[in-house]
Amino acid sequence: MQGAIKSFVSHGSLIKTAVLQRVSVVNPVLRPLIFSRNESVSSARMEEHGFESTTISDILKDKGKSADGSWLWCTTDDTVYDAVKSMTQHNVGALVVVKPGEQKSVAGIITERDYLRKIIVQGRSSKSTKVGDIMTEENKLITVTPDTKVLRAMQLMTDNRIRHIPVIDDRGMIGMVSIGDVVRAVVSEHREELNRLNAFIQGGY
Repeated sequence: MQGAIKSFVSHGSLIKTAVLQRVSVVNPVLRPLIFSRNESVSSARMEEHGFESTTISDILKDKGKSADGSWLWCTTDDTVYDAVKSMTQHNVGALVVVKPGEQKSVAGIITERDYLRKIIVQGRSSKSTKVGDIMTEENKLITVTPDTKVLRAMQLMTDNRIRHIPVIDDRGMIGMVSIGDVVRAVVSEHREELNRLNAFIQGGY
């Protein structure tokens, strides 16, 4: 999965380069007409959109209410069993972990991978093990901000082999994004960029 994502990003850049090369080899007679007719408007719009400009904030907006991690939480004293049950009910792969009675104080996160590696593989009981015993603690979390570019988030997730990343601003944690969210955003952005370049070539701007 991680290798496929890196390959996707690499191929996305190759696609962009190929399209731009198509612009450079367009009929020399027509090329000045295309650029003179579209240069000012097209350049402004290309700059406005910016390739790979989608941010984590854009993902959170697209997710709507589901982006708010405030209700997808458990406490350090909850059992791993209850945490996994909550993940299953909400169809998510991770929960924010807070200290008992302090819902605004993030203690860490617990993921499906934590459950597999630290409970199943080690033969421990999920009903007697506390979330606080297996979670990734807050000081070890890799986080992003709403302004972080999506490709930067993808790089962090692939380099650190994680599938969920908390979103933090000056108020604290405001949500969580998954590798699936990030990949969908990148695919959408590449598609939109190719459409813009295609329109640029054909004089659509």
